[in-house]
Amino acid sequence: MKWQREICQNLGLKGRILISHEGINGTLGGSAQNLDEYKNLMSSHELFNNIDFKESSGGAECFPRLSVKVRDEAVALGIPYDQLTPRNAGQHLTPQETHELLTNKPDDLIVLDTRNDYEWAIGRFKDAITPNIENFRDLPHYLDENLDTFKNKQVLMYCTGGIRCERATAYLNEKNVAKKVYQIQGGIHRYVEQYPDGFFRGKNYVFDGRVAVRINDDVLGSCSICTQPCDDYYNCLNAMCNKHFISCADCIQTYNEACSEHCKTLIAENKVNTRPYFARFEADEPDFAKASTGRSNNTCSIEQ
Repeated sequence: MKWQREICQNLGLKGRILISHEGINGTLGGSAQNLDEYKNLMSSHELFNNIDFKESSGGAECFPRLSVKVRDEAVALGIPYDQLTPRNAGQHLTPQETHELLTNKPDDLIVLDTRNDYEWAIGRFKDAITPNIENFRDLPHYLDENLDTFKNKQVLMYCTGGIRCERATAYLNEKNVAKKVYQIQGGIHRYVEQYPDGFFRGKNYVFDGRVAVRINDDVLGSCSICTQPCDDYYNCLNAMCNKHFISCADCIQTYNEACSEHCKTLIAENKVNTRPYFARFEADEPDFAKASTGRSNNTCSIEQ
């Protein structure tokens, strides 16, 4: 932890890093040159020399600070690492293998989104099952309640970068109900790099100032106030509420960045504190496919 914090501070990188017995999980933003140096330092370390780094548009401005923490789990599933190991994870499919499987989709194939409901609300694979969960740690309960759905089926599970699926697929495998469990190697990120107009539609949700990255022109979400098609997320200006909601530009202006008439009134009457403003980052080339080409000294983000 101290080593990671030191090298990130020296390189002017911001973001979040979690370190656990399972490995390291993080997203960092900074200049392309400094991120290259970070990757070189990691690659020269015997524990971290085979990390698949993923890049996309964005930089240090996407993060308010640097956070490096030690955790029991690399991703919070609520199950100790010694009770559920990624060694039992599902079979990895490359983006090409994934695309071929979905193109020639078998009758017994189920596509399962392992992300939270606010993530898949604005982007997901075609015909995927989308669990109504607010936190990743709720996924085991969902799987337990729906084991019959996956009985004797092939199940393709996916998440943003493939990290959550290392544990999610292991959990389903240990239930011993599915015929076969797959996961996408590198998750949505790697798939859309090669197939931006493929089976994943809409935006890919990310946990930083970008909020979401547009992959194609499909709009899957709707404004939570007026219900018109929309896929832009905001947080209610009322600090006591701070609701994360989808809104169109008209409603954001009408309700003064509040999620409802009630919160708008509370703010206008100075009955609540307002949330500090954190600038939303808009990339000139927002999609993942473009982020990995024509790279210069512009800022970018990496995920490990």
